[in-house]
Amino acid sequence: MVTIGYFLSCEEFGPHELVRQAEMAEQAGFERLWISDHFHPWNDDQGNSPFVWSVIGALSQVTTLPITTAVTCPILRIHPAIVAQAAATAALQCEQRFALGVGSGEALNEHVFGDRWPPADVRLDMLEEAVEVIRELLTGRQVTHRGNHFTVENARLYTVPPEPVPIYVSAFGRRAAQLAGRIGDGFASTLADHDLVRTFRDNGGGRGPAQAGFKVCWADTADEALGTAHQRWAHEQLPGQLAQVLCTPHQFEQASSLVSREAVERAVPCGPEIERPLDMIERFADCGYDEVYVQQIGPDQDSFFQAWQQHVLPRIRSS
Repeated sequence: MVTIGYFLSCEEFGPHELVRQAEMAEQAGFERLWISDHFHPWNDDQGNSPFVWSVIGALSQVTTLPITTAVTCPILRIHPAIVAQAAATAALQCEQRFALGVGSGEALNEHVFGDRWPPADVRLDMLEEAVEVIRELLTGRQVTHRGNHFTVENARLYTVPPEPVPIYVSAFGRRAAQLAGRIGDGFASTLADHDLVRTFRDNGGGRGPAQAGFKVCWADTADEALGTAHQRWAHEQLPGQLAQVLCTPHQFEQASSLVSREAVERAVPCGPEIERPLDMIERFADCGYDEVYVQQIGPDQDSFFQAWQQHVLPRIRSS
């Protein structure tokens, strides 16, 4: 049976609120946590971008839920050796309930040091090498690595967990899903796409966990919820590769002005009804996902958790 997790948004909330939401999620009956890893929010209305590794440390002290980054990009902004050190510490803090989700990233977050933003095929090649470096370092052995993209010299992690940290690879296209199957312990996406999950499994992923996430906006009325969702997350309806190549929140705001309320309404369950979120969870489950994560858009978190605890999660578990 599919398990239901909560998606903590570092773009919308500061560290104290994220910790509070994690506590509420566990109390409400959610079984897992996703947490985003961004340097910038997508737009100024979202308004936050705390350092995810500090937040994970705090989360480890208040919740027993498994945590996965969704997702960390280890190719430009943070060297994979530092990601390995962060993941090792997080795994110990979370008592082995931590998985490192990785992906090829977006220019929004990874351009901040002025590096050239590579095309998608190069980013995937960099990601494959980065995962190799991370796995080597997580063994606790001394590592020297001179590859096409990364150099590590006489590096050793002294604080490592007793078991390897699972690495889940994000994918939104066929080549990335093939890579996820080849190098990942699990798979992550936000697309209800059976072919992506099957490609992951057929290329080495086997029965590894497949994770997916989607957004809702719970509010007293559908119109109120739609206004919040359109203001904060309209950019998710941008076509093609725009989300990977735009560089600043201001550029996303400009592009998002072309996204209609109707487009957001079609994509995001808005308001107090529960049937549509249940249908979306069923759709992800039918595509082969094992874990589905739900993110509540906007400030009305308390009402969301109360409603899902009372009305939504019991329906899922009784089905």
